[in-house]
Amino acid sequence: MRGWQQSKGHPTADPVVPGRLRRRLTVAFVLVAGVSAGLLAGGSYALLRQARFDASVQQSAADARYRLVLAGQFVPLTAQRRGELLTSFEGSGRHVVLVDDGTYPSHPGYAPPLGGTLRATVAAGQLGYQRSAPQARPRLLVVGGRIPGSTAELYVVTVEDDIAAELDQLRTALLAGWVLVVLLAAAVGHTLARRTLEPVGRASRAARALTEGLLATRLPVRGRDEFSVWAASFNEMAEALQTKIEALSRAQARERRFTADVAHELRTPVTALVAAASLLRDHLDDLPADARRTGELLVTDVIRLRRLVEDLMEISRLDAGREPLAVTTVDAAALLRSILRARAWTGRVTVDVARVALRTDPRRLERVLGNLLANAVEHGGGVVRARAHHAGPDVVFEVTDEGPGIPAEHLPRIFDRFYKVDPARSGPGSGLGLAIARENARLLAGRLSVDSTPGVGTRFRLALPAAGPPTAAGEAGGEQPGTPGGAP
Repeated sequence: MRGWQQSKGHPTADPVVPGRLRRRLTVAFVLVAGVSAGLLAGGSYALLRQARFDASVQQSAADARYRLVLAGQFVPLTAQRRGELLTSFEGSGRHVVLVDDGTYPSHPGYAPPLGGTLRATVAAGQLGYQRSAPQARPRLLVVGGRIPGSTAELYVVTVEDDIAAELDQLRTALLAGWVLVVLLAAAVGHTLARRTLEPVGRASRAARALTEGLLATRLPVRGRDEFSVWAASFNEMAEALQTKIEALSRAQARERRFTADVAHELRTPVTALVAAASLLRDHLDDLPADARRTGELLVTDVIRLRRLVEDLMEISRLDAGREPLAVTTVDAAALLRSILRARAWTGRVTVDVARVALRTDPRRLERVLGNLLANAVEHGGGVVRARAHHAGPDVVFEVTDEGPGIPAEHLPRIFDRFYKVDPARSGPGSGLGLAIARENARLLAGRLSVDSTPGVGTRFRLALPAAGPPTAAGEAGGEQPGTPGGAP
C-alpha cells in the first residue's frame, strides 16, 4: 500500500492529508477565537469611546459654567457689549454662540445649528449639550446655558476632532489585533487539528492496509492517552485477525491438498471401474432381468464417480494455477451450437445469437457455458435460452430457464463448492459445476453473475472482454487454433 513501510512490525505513516474534519476543526477554532476576540475588542472600544465622550462632556460643561460667569460681566448686553463679549471669548481661543434677539457666533466656521431639544433645556435654566453627526467635520460639541442676570443664552463650542482621531486609531489598532488573533488562531487550530487527527489518519491507513492484505500492519503505541489505548486495541484486533486469517488460509490449503490428493488417488481405480462399467454396459442385455437393473445402476454411478473425479482434478488444477490460456478468435454462435450438439441438447435449448466474435480461450469458455447450460437443463425447466450480444467492450452470454427459480437466500452461495440449493437432492450434479464455471470465468477475466425469481426462472450472465484477457498465456506465443468441440 502506498504510504506505508513495514519497520519492526509497525507501519510508518505519511503526513495526514488535509480532510474535511481537520478543516472543520480549524474553522471552529478560528470562529471561537475570532468571535471571542471580536466581542472583547468591540466591547472595549465601545466602553472606551463612551468614557472618552463622557469625559469630554463633563470637561466642556465645567468650562461652560465658567464662561457663563464671565459672560455675566457683560450684562446688560448692548450691541457694543455683545461685540466685546464675542471678541473676548474668540480671543481666548473659545468659540461661542450668543443667542439674544438673534444668533451671533464668535466665528462663522463654528456656528452649528442649535437643536430644539438643546434650546428647550437651556430655556428651562439648565445646561444642555448636543453633538454634531459622527461623519461631520469638524466634529463639534455644543454646551450651553443662560447667562446669569439675563435672558440671553451662551453656547460654548468644543472641537472633538482630536478625540475622534484617537478613537479611529484605537479602532484601527483593535481591528489589526483582531486580524492577528484570527490568523494566530488559524495557525494554532491547524496545528492542533493536524496533531490531534494524525493518529486517526494513521488508524485509517492501517485499516486500509489490513483490507488490502497487509496483515502485519500495526499502529505505534505512544503514551497513555486515549489514542494510545485505541492503538493498542487496534493492534490486538489486527493480531487476532491475522491469526484467524492465517489459520483459515492453512485450513484452505489443507482442504485443497486433500481434494487434489483424493482426486489423484481415485483417478487410477476409477479409470479401471469405468473400463469395467463400459464392458458391463455392452452386455446388459445378456443379463437376467433382476440383475440388469443392478447393472444399470452400477454403470450410472460409475459414470457419476468419473465426472466427480474429473471435476475434482480440474478444480485442483485451477487452485494450483496450472491452467494456461490458449487465446484465439471464437464465434459465439458456433461455440454454443457445438456444445448443444455434443450433449444432445439441440432440441432443448434455443440459441439466440447474432454474429458475435471475441478473443478468448475456447476450451475454457466452452467449459463455463457447458456447465451453465447443464445447470439450466438439469435443474431448471421450461424453455432454456442461450444468447450472446455485445455490450460496450464486453461480450455478454446469458443462459435463462423457466424453472422453479432459486430462493434469494441461496444466491450468495450458489457458486460455492459442493453447495446445493437442496442438500437432500440426489441429482447427477456434484455441486462443483458452477464453482468450476466461476473459476474459469475469472481465468478469462470475466464476470459471472446470477439473478433468479422463484416461480419465474433463473438467468446466468457471463461478461467477457471482447478483446481477450489482459494477460493471456496464449498471447505470448501467438494464437493457438482451437475448434469448439464436445464437453471436455
